[in-house]
Order: sequence, then structure tokens, then C-alpha cells
Amino acid sequence: MNVQWYPGHMTKAKRAMQEDIKLVDLVIELVDARVPISSRNPDIDQLGRQKARLIILNKADLADREKNEAWKSYFASKMIPAVCLDSRSGAGIKAVHGAIQEACREKMERDRKRGILHRPVRAMVVGIPNVGKSTFINTLAGKACARTGNKPGVTRGNQWIRLNKNVELLDTPGILWPKFEDQQVGLHLAFIGAIKDDILNMEELALKLIGMLRKEYPGLLEQRYQEEFLGDDYDCLRLIAKSRSCLLKGGEYNTEKAASLLADDFRSGRLGTVTVESPQTAAKGKEGEG
Repeated sequence: MNVQWYPGHMTKAKRAMQEDIKLVDLVIELVDARVPISSRNPDIDQLGRQKARLIILNKADLADREKNEAWKSYFASKMIPAVCLDSRSGAGIKAVHGAIQEACREKMERDRKRGILHRPVRAMVVGIPNVGKSTFINTLAGKACARTGNKPGVTRGNQWIRLNKNVELLDTPGILWPKFEDQQVGLHLAFIGAIKDDILNMEELALKLIGMLRKEYPGLLEQRYQEEFLGDDYDCLRLIAKSRSCLLKGGEYNTEKAASLLADDFRSGRLGTVTVESPQTAAKGKEGEG
């Protein structure tokens, strides 16, 4: 399955980020805890190379808890602190405040020695589409500061937000990169909803998702849909259509509708906690070094 999506506004957004990166002390990069490597934009990695860094493993509540801890250790080994967070509930938000101060400790110490007092840390919040940046900012600020949505592309322009007297945040649009060299990356981003569904073949995507779940999480689909999946992946999709009464005229199964329902169940966590990528296999795919 070939997945590519790079609309024109992302080129403009990247140029704006290249200018604004000069103004900040810290780059806070949100990744999806279910696909921490695939959801890291290599362009952002390059842009923030000379800045203090912090990775937020967002949507950690939708991922395996054990694998979340493994990913924190993985990024620590790359000398990048990482915090697990559920932006919607706020679970983990206190650790984020502490991590921001720790990441900028050297900068604040340099300011103090130069007699610069009470200058707030300026942080750029970056990430791919639909990773939860605006929800993260609103939760961190304790109020609605940034627009949110459950579809990629809600935030279109850069926006400064004063978090408190110590921290200012720059909200940026979600951007991808022009070409996915590894198609597994594009597939993983399609799984989590970072690619617009209307450019995808949802049935093909569902079959890939079914194949992954049957291999890595046997029994999960049976538990959700109360069917016994014994055939191939397409048979499984037909059974999901049966379970959810997705029927066409004449009694045929509507596998296209079932595919969309399956994707929604996965993205919302209704299938259970699932992590698609593991640190052990990170080196085989797109690995960001920080």
C-alpha cells in the first residue's frame, strides 16, 4: 500500500518554523505513543538539532504501558528526555512541567550568570498532524488556548501562548515530510489518522491493520467483535461487517464501511491498548537520532 500526503500548506508551515526556531530555547516534539518512530518528522529533527529537546509520548493511554516505559528508555539512550502523557485527561501533565524546567536548566543558569532574570523559557511545540498538539497546549495551560480537532490539519498558523510567567509556547501546524522513504511509516501514520482518510483505500488499510493485530495481538479482534476469525484477513473484515451489521442491498457485506469502523475503533482505543512499533525494531525502520 503506497501512502503519500504533503499538501501545499505544509511547505509554508515548514518555512515559518525555520524562521521561528531562532526565537526558542526548547523544542517540544509530540509523537504518538503507538508509533513513536514513524510519528517523528525527520525535518523537525533537523530543525531542532541545536536546541534543547523534549519528547512527549502522547496518547500513552492508547498504547501498551510496558512499551511506553521501553520507549522512554529508548529516547533517554539517545539523550532526549521523554514523558508519557494522555493530553485529554491530563495524566502525566505534572511530569511535563518538570521536564520543561529540567530541559532548560542550563539555559536558565547561563541567563542567571549574565544577570538576565525572569526571562521565560520559549518553547516550540511541534509534531505531525493529529498527534494532539493543541489538546496538549490547552491541558498544559489549564484553559482553551489553541484550536483542537480530531482530524489532521486543524492548526494552520503559528500562535504564541503564554503558559505562565516562566514559559511561553509557540503552537505550530502539524507537518509531514515530502516523501516517506519507508512505506511502513506511511502505513503506520495512516493507522493512527495522521493521513486524511479520503485519500486512502480504507479497505486495503483495514486489511493491513487486521494482519498486524492478528500477529501482534492475537485474540484482540475476537474479543471486540465477538466473532471467531479463522480465515484470511479479508474473511476477518467480512466478519467485522457482519458483527457491526454493515450490509448492502441484497445482503452483501459492506466491507468499506466495516473498514472505516475498524480504523475508528483502533484510533479511539476501543480495541484495547496497542503499540505498533517497539524499540527493538526501531533500527530497522526510520530512526530519529535527535
